[in-house]
Amino acid sequence: MTPYMDDSDELLPGFDARAYVVPPQGRPVGTKLSPSSRSASDPTLWALEPATAAKHRLYAAYLDAWFPILLQSPWNEKVTYVDAFAGPGEYLDGEDGSPVFAIRNLLNHSARDSMNLTRDRVTLVFLEAREDRYLHLMDRLTSEFGSLDELPINVVVEEGRAERDLMPLLNAHRAWGSPILAVFDSWGNVSVPWTDMRRIALNPSSEIVVTFGPNWFSRFEGPKPDDLDAVFGGREFWSRSDPDATANERWENWLLDYKNAVIRAGFTYPLAFEALAKTGIPLYMVFGTRHPSGVKAFKRAKWVVDGDEGMRFSDPRTTAARKSAETLWQPSLFDAFGDPNKPDDELLGFVMLLLQQKPATVDEIAEFLELDTPQWMASHARLAIRYLMDEGVILRENSGGRLTGSSLLRLAAP
Repeated sequence: MTPYMDDSDELLPGFDARAYVVPPQGRPVGTKLSPSSRSASDPTLWALEPATAAKHRLYAAYLDAWFPILLQSPWNEKVTYVDAFAGPGEYLDGEDGSPVFAIRNLLNHSARDSMNLTRDRVTLVFLEAREDRYLHLMDRLTSEFGSLDELPINVVVEEGRAERDLMPLLNAHRAWGSPILAVFDSWGNVSVPWTDMRRIALNPSSEIVVTFGPNWFSRFEGPKPDDLDAVFGGREFWSRSDPDATANERWENWLLDYKNAVIRAGFTYPLAFEALAKTGIPLYMVFGTRHPSGVKAFKRAKWVVDGDEGMRFSDPRTTAARKSAETLWQPSLFDAFGDPNKPDDELLGFVMLLLQQKPATVDEIAEFLELDTPQWMASHARLAIRYLMDEGVILRENSGGRLTGSSLLRLAAP
């Protein structure tokens, strides 16, 4: 995925995403390349950061599930995968870029024989705006896979800009009417018009991933509000930052506003979260799908890499969840260091935030965690509920009998 920094611009059992992101066969990691560049500050190739490597494992894990699920379905004649900011195909020390591992992982997939890979059924689109990086990508792919025209899948590599050239490319390759997974991973900018996002959302079984850096909206709200209008779908769907708000509060608001834009586009189940490395700039990610199964598969992929290489994924509501726990909890519980049975405070806080609104059943709490938080799964619900019940923080209506999915829960009186 390409870091543009200027203004112009159900998982398979036993899967280990680390096994899928491997060094180029002809160029081992550690082989230093001489980066061609237009300037020393903006080279063709750049070093692979640990957080980016972890993000690639997230994509690899999700693609490993996405391709067989869609291609083994009798309802899908074809699928299209889009990397709208493909980059040069490798990093400074020879590590694979996202186009290389996407192609290799599909061709080497354990379920390849049952996916019926043909050039008519599978299209991978790689779009890169910068000529030097586009040429390097073409060289990298042909050196790895030979002639792209002879592959059993249709690999399309084009020089162009996502906001201008992607829709015509999808038209030309007859992508509409069949599933599309479009990744807009530009690192710094949000370069997907809301109208394009809506068109993808209304296409059958299609999904998007959008990433953006922490300063993009703030840089554009003053000098280039028309660009924000295009991203949000109109001036009425965004408002200028509150100057009295903290930086975190402003970005929570921007991220939630963009999540709402994804919902308006037609993606019923969006996940909005922050990807944060131990060192480095945070990255904001939004995943959009119209199917609960897509949410489950993407979140399982996240669990593969959460905490790996210092990468953590957090919900913009995490602070509120933890404050809820701190407010409602008995103080002595927070002094109980090393409790091996205590679930994560964020998980407990989300359950309590939901119950602050109204009583909810076990099944409703599980569904909320599964579909409305970017990290927690339905399977975490009973762990949190039992802990909170044991601590007297929440109570069960009609307390007799065993805890079931229809058991109604509420917060205990303060």
